[in-house]
Order: sequence, then structure tokens, then C-alpha cells
Amino acid sequence: MPRIQVETTINGQTQEFLCDADQSLLDVLRDELGLTGTKEGCATGDCGACSVVVDGRLVCACLMLGAEAQGKQVETIEGVAGEELHPLQQKFLEHAALQCGVCTPGFIVAAKALLEKNPDPDETTIRYWLAGNLCRCTGYDKIIRAVQDAAKELAHPA
Repeated sequence: MPRIQVETTINGQTQEFLCDADQSLLDVLRDELGLTGTKEGCATGDCGACSVVVDGRLVCACLMLGAEAQGKQVETIEGVAGEELHPLQQKFLEHAALQCGVCTPGFIVAAKALLEKNPDPDETTIRYWLAGNLCRCTGYDKIIRAVQDAAKELAHPA
């Protein structure tokens, strides 16, 4: 089967790659482009470890075909930080909102997508928004507190 040529923008950089017609965006990111921050937890869209933002929408990269990225803007965990850690990343560290780290990239990408749409979410909104992300180690309270703290910092930078 011939491979499909795709041109897309990933983390602000134009990227071209070849992929199989049935290859997921997750596999393309990890295997073709070396962006291994996006994790595979379940390959069925149930855990959120592979969360990325495509054209402003939060999606599970395991459920999207790589070929569907044609002409789209994709943001992965590698695109979250600039010169310094993003406030979400810093707050995850400060609140010890991570342990094994498999779920962390997906939580951070999902939380960033939330804060871009709603910069002042209440706890219920945060919990609802992150309901598609599963954590087996840390528990959710530390993650929720980290997102709340990051929202405050982003709203009122020092």
C-alpha cells in the first residue's frame, strides 16, 4: 500500500511526513517524528494519555489518523513550554501532581486547552474537562489544585 504524504504544522513548525493510511496520529508523532512526549495508554481513546490539540480542539491522537492532520495545526506536549516551563508544568511540579508520568503530558495538554477556552474555571469545570484523562498513581486532587493554581497565575502574572 502506498504511503500518504502529509504536510501539517506541529508545535508551530511546518512538518512533512509519510504515513500509512491506517497509521494513527499518535504513531506518526512518536515513530515518524520522534515526538515521544505524547503517550499511548490504551489505544482506544479511553485514558487521555495521548491528548493533543488539533486546530484548537482537544483530541486523542490514538483515535485520529495521521493523514487527517493534513493542513492542520497540531500542538503536543513538546509545544507547551517556551524558554521556561509553562505555568501548568510548574504547578504540576509544585503540587506533586505526577508520579509515573505516563498520564502527565495528556493532563497538561488537556488543562492548557481548557484554560485557553476558560481562563477562570471552577473546580467542577476542571474535573469535567479532565474527566477523559485517567491517572493510576497520583490521584486527581493534586492535579485539580495544580490547574487551579496555574489558572490564577496565568490570570495574574507576577
